[in-house]
Amino acid sequence: MDGKAQSEGGKLWGGRFSADNDPIMEKFNKSIDFDKRMWREDIKGSKAYAISLSKASLITKDEVSSMLKGLDAVHDEWEAESFEIEQSDEDIHTANERRLSEIIGPEIAGKLHTGRSRNDQVVTDVRLWIRQELKTFSNLMKLLITSITERAKQDINALMPGYTHMQRAQPIRWSHWLMSYGSAFLRNWQSLIPLHAKINILPLGSGALAGNPFNIDREFLAKELGFNEISLNSLDATGNRDFIADVLFWLTQLSCQLSRFAEDLILYSTSEFGYVKLSDAYSTGSSLMPQKKNADGLELIRGKAGTIIGRCMGFMATMKGLPSTYNKDLQEDKIVLFDVCDAMQDVIQIASGIIATLTINPEKMKSALSFDMLATDVAYYLVRRGIAFRTAHNLAGQVVKAAETKGCSMDKLSLAELKNISPKFEEGASQIWNFENSVEQYAASGGTSRSSVLNQIAKVEKGVKADILI
Repeated sequence: MDGKAQSEGGKLWGGRFSADNDPIMEKFNKSIDFDKRMWREDIKGSKAYAISLSKASLITKDEVSSMLKGLDAVHDEWEAESFEIEQSDEDIHTANERRLSEIIGPEIAGKLHTGRSRNDQVVTDVRLWIRQELKTFSNLMKLLITSITERAKQDINALMPGYTHMQRAQPIRWSHWLMSYGSAFLRNWQSLIPLHAKINILPLGSGALAGNPFNIDREFLAKELGFNEISLNSLDATGNRDFIADVLFWLTQLSCQLSRFAEDLILYSTSEFGYVKLSDAYSTGSSLMPQKKNADGLELIRGKAGTIIGRCMGFMATMKGLPSTYNKDLQEDKIVLFDVCDAMQDVIQIASGIIATLTINPEKMKSALSFDMLATDVAYYLVRRGIAFRTAHNLAGQVVKAAETKGCSMDKLSLAELKNISPKFEEGASQIWNFENSVEQYAASGGTSRSSVLNQIAKVEKGVKADILI
């Protein structure tokens, strides 16, 4: 074999080739720069597979012992950041196997890959990596939700306008607004349970595509690696990346929720609203205008959502036309996955910090309340006195019109003027013009009364105490 053949023969796949790759192709083909972050998962999978080879009598007890000690040594080098990646290392699998061979010798190390393909190896690594990543996201979500519930309890008495169509609609508690996102984030956090179940399926033992011919005990592998079940079909197992799409969609949906959360707070922090003031820790200034305090943390959260949506859509576009089993296009999955996971970890932590450190201006919130926002309360007042809601709604509209005609707010209308619209208005009608009374009438579950909001907080706090991922 000539020098070039020996060069290509050094690769896991090189025996069939007689010439080196083009240098650009060599670089283009490599994934070690980004998939090296799965070194721990790759070693974990290899150790389990080595034991399964021993159980199948394909290697001796001495050989499996040597493999396990060698893999532990590789693990320690990565842990100590002393592992040296070489030019020939295409990916994390090649790098670890090459180093194992140097430590225990190629005769024993070369047996580790018996019946295993990088096709089933890489998808196993990715599932192991995501499984751990979901635990990180679970903890971060709990931090975010806890930040919201703590603020909701702290600021329970603050009243503010609630909005529809970006128009002031009805009075609500600031804490009720907070818990609208607390509820959404709890729902998102709880959806990690079915997502985790989709991840926790073992593909190892599927080979390149046709399966494993050496009577490998896949049930043992699943138990050893903590998977709940094994993949049903080897063709599907090596080409399936639906679980990555599921993770990307979960993160994309969360990013959209956080973007809406950020948009609200950006508006509320403007001088025009003035409801909240952001901590300096999550704000920046202007290079030209010294007076500016920009909500850059929130704006970046909002901006990241667009990038993450694009990443998710791009991955789906990559997947849509692939023929069955493994194709090299799937190397792109990890670039997208790692990028989105890294970004969203930052986003969640920034959002948690912002909500925990901002200050509110209850007086400014309350000053934004206006009596026209109590028009529905006028209708409810009449409903409680036996008038059908549609009729009461019409009468409340007449009250609004009467105030506009007189050029005053509704609370300035006299009882006589109200009685002229409906005789059902009585001496106690002035109680309508009380914002605290307004919010307290919404005592049904899910409403904005104090008791209802406190109940929401209690339920979310109880829900988030559980450890849903193990």
